[in-house]
Amino acid sequence: MQRITIDLVSDVVCPWCYLGKARLDLAIADVQDEVSIDINWRPYQLNPDYPSEGVDHQVELAKKLGGKENMDRAHAQLVAMGKEVGIHFNFEAIKIGPNTLNAHRLIHWAGVENRDMQNAVVSALFKANFEEGRNVGDSAVLLEIAKDAGLDGALIERLLATDADKDMIASEIDAAQKMGVNGVPFFILDQKYAVSGAQPREVLANAFREIAAEKLQELGKLN
Repeated sequence: MQRITIDLVSDVVCPWCYLGKARLDLAIADVQDEVSIDINWRPYQLNPDYPSEGVDHQVELAKKLGGKENMDRAHAQLVAMGKEVGIHFNFEAIKIGPNTLNAHRLIHWAGVENRDMQNAVVSALFKANFEEGRNVGDSAVLLEIAKDAGLDGALIERLLATDADKDMIASEIDAAQKMGVNGVPFFILDQKYAVSGAQPREVLANAFREIAAEKLQELGKLN
């Protein structure tokens, strides 16, 4: 079975990233008997200028989208698409627009443990923000998510109180932007192919099959 690595650039306050993850999970399930997939979650910040305490999410997003009507229209579209893949978006519950730097640090620390733990933390962060309206910029919320995922709570609490890995997260985001990533989600497949946006599961599954076939062909040439 061929193995494909996905570097997935995203932000935990990006609804399209949550949608993209759900579709990706379905695509991976579709090809699980044909292709093996590893995911590395890479950071991006949609709102890097937000203060550590966050902002009034409803007010700021309405400004960004050109008014409440536009915001409500976009949300209705996302709610409908979310239902198709098992996401229950609850946009009205989101009161705080957080700075996600600490959330990205937590994702990184989970990844140091293993990919499954990292994936669990990412899923929990998306769900906390978009379905439960919890502030994923709050250290207490991050600590709870970390412990639920099986991380060492005392260690994470100590790390969150420091500046550990902040520069590394910033440099990864900078590297992604220099590479041309200006929107998320952004999928980098096997460090060769780039796919932007929350693609349908069929598109992703077919891409995985094609890359796996190509790798098999290359292997045949070497032999």
